[in-house]
Amino acid sequence: MALNYFVVDVFTDTPLKGNPLAVVFDTAGLSTEKMQSIAREFNLSETTFVERRAAAGEQAEGIRVRIFTTLEELNFAGHPTLGTASVLKMQAPETIIDNTITLALNVGSVPVRFSGAGLHGEMTQRDPEFGVELDRAAVAQLIGLSADDLDPALTPQVVSTGTAFAIVALRSTQALSRLCVDQQAATPWLRERGARWFYVLAPNDAEAAWRARMQFYGGEDPATGSAAGCAISYLVAHNAVASGAQIHLQQGVEMGRPSDLFLSAKNISAKVTDVRVGGSTVSVAMGHIFQP
Repeated sequence: MALNYFVVDVFTDTPLKGNPLAVVFDTAGLSTEKMQSIAREFNLSETTFVERRAAAGEQAEGIRVRIFTTLEELNFAGHPTLGTASVLKMQAPETIIDNTITLALNVGSVPVRFSGAGLHGEMTQRDPEFGVELDRAAVAQLIGLSADDLDPALTPQVVSTGTAFAIVALRSTQALSRLCVDQQAATPWLRERGARWFYVLAPNDAEAAWRARMQFYGGEDPATGSAAGCAISYLVAHNAVASGAQIHLQQGVEMGRPSDLFLSAKNISAKVTDVRVGGSTVSVAMGHIFQP
């Protein structure tokens, strides 16, 4: 039995930049264990599995998609959501309704709206949940920086729009370049406080208004759409970005895979909502997986 797959780069319009993603089709009946094995074979930050269902179910809930890292299944992740919707737009145009493809993820239904004929899409994430604020000195030590490197006006905090991140704002991109998360110490510390990973950002004077980094699993992620949704929610909640304003954030610069993310959220009656994360996707490869 052969499975069709596609490889795309997400949050970029330039091949071999951005964050790569493998999207596997025809996965109805495929076991969780086999999906995890295939994700390990691709060895990318995430691999998605598309399970087509009856038209009525897809119209009501969206296209069923599961997301795996090399180690585990995720309930939600941003670049897999945008990238998978882009592949569906190319390969299954019947899934588009009013320029929107809705994915049925473990976290629930997530719509991705496309502008024009290209592959620039924007996902609307769940409204954020704000968790505990974090001790600045402890955070600084865990991410390999000093407390003076952190923005004095913004206290680190756990935020989730489906996956919980510890959002940390720094004073400068110079400090961001020195980021070195102690994963062995940070992982249990974050889990105790309801977060998975640190997402660290800083204001930027260049083309993009903000820069960000996310180190995990002993490596680094070129673009983290789920964390970016948490970050813009945090910035809007703390009045660091105006309600409804779109910002340009770059990630992956330090690892040679620059990614461009476009973020916005609204603060309505002291509630952050309408969290949007957008960017482009470009095709890289396609092929078949021959299952053992």
